[in-house]
Amino acid sequence: MTVPPESRHSGEPHAPSHHAKLNALRAGVLGANDGIVSVAALLLGVIASGAGDTAVFVAGLASTVAGAVSMALGEYVSVSAQRDTEKVLINKERAELADDPQAEHAELSGILQGYGITKDTADKAATEIGASDPLAAHLQLELGLDAEDLTNPITAALSSAVAFVLGALLPMISVFFAPSGTDAVVVTVVTLIVLALTGHISARLSGTSPLRSSLRLVIGGALGLALTYVVGSLFGLAV
Repeated sequence: MTVPPESRHSGEPHAPSHHAKLNALRAGVLGANDGIVSVAALLLGVIASGAGDTAVFVAGLASTVAGAVSMALGEYVSVSAQRDTEKVLINKERAELADDPQAEHAELSGILQGYGITKDTADKAATEIGASDPLAAHLQLELGLDAEDLTNPITAALSSAVAFVLGALLPMISVFFAPSGTDAVVVTVVTLIVLALTGHISARLSGTSPLRSSLRLVIGGALGLALTYVVGSLFGLAV
């Protein structure tokens, strides 16, 4: 199985787990961000319509439950598809090792040479690897996969749902504690502050500019909140 050099893994033993954990953390931040924005926007729309406190709370609660379920289902389907693809690649690599071990030996030697190892050393290393666990080495060096550490759709679904709920709780709590008549202002301020923080965290995880990431989220979130507030106001006027 020939894989372009740029798609090969670094070969570090625990790198797949490290990347999986980092991606899970990023997904958690994004899930929380979705919970914050979607629930806060809905709350503002309902508040702007002139609905009472009970209606606002019920709408926020329903949005939180629906959003968490949607996030969980979406993540489960997505990660299940990824896991199925990983299993296909593992089975394909296993079959290639059984059908043409010499070609796989040459391929592994070529990969090792690509990291600056001399041909003689690479051939020797490929031979020693072939005598122990060639599948694990090929999966890791060619595809960045670990057959013992595949993505788990259930874990991903639960993590996404929990992150969404935790994010949604912030605007819900802000409405509960907001002084009478200041619900919209409090929800907006809390939401924009939290968006700035999640943008900063996301940027730190990905190594990009925290300021740019925070501004992008704050500006996008502010536009979304403003739009839903206007829509809610129009419905309130119509009533």
